[in-house]
Amino acid sequence: MTDRTFDFAPVDRILENHPRSELSTIAILQDIQEHYHYLPREVFPYVAKAIGVGEARLYGVATFYENFSLEPKGRFVIRCCDGTACHVRGSIPILDRLRQELGLPEGKKTTDDLNFTVETVSCLGACGLAPVMTVNGVTHGAMTPDKAAALLKELKEELAKEAQA
Repeated sequence: MTDRTFDFAPVDRILENHPRSELSTIAILQDIQEHYHYLPREVFPYVAKAIGVGEARLYGVATFYENFSLEPKGRFVIRCCDGTACHVRGSIPILDRLRQELGLPEGKKTTDDLNFTVETVSCLGACGLAPVMTVNGVTHGAMTPDKAAALLKELKEELAKEAQA
């Protein structure tokens, strides 16, 4: 059963861009996540019916791949690497500073206003730039707590400009 208050128009537009088959599952889920910044529970029965797969199969794909999220994420997703190279070069103080600046207690990843999500990842594959983090996929290397705070300030200013527009 689908939630009648959920706006499926964006999902319909996404479905129009893909063949309605199981082979399109990952591409459809990626596009839905790009739009909503996560996979809302309401889309599973809707998309499953539209492409002719079982809802459990669709959910299985979404939970198998680490890049999919069933929880809402912020407009800016910050991934802080804590792999070996980043850890020994000080990734934890960077992570602590980000959480402090955003008022995120341990265990909470996303700000209440859905502007920021801070995640720790095992490796971003940029060890030569350690410590490293990404913001919406853009890599920022040789980070320090102060550089992370300055980047966060820039992102907040960008949000403020958008709000005024």
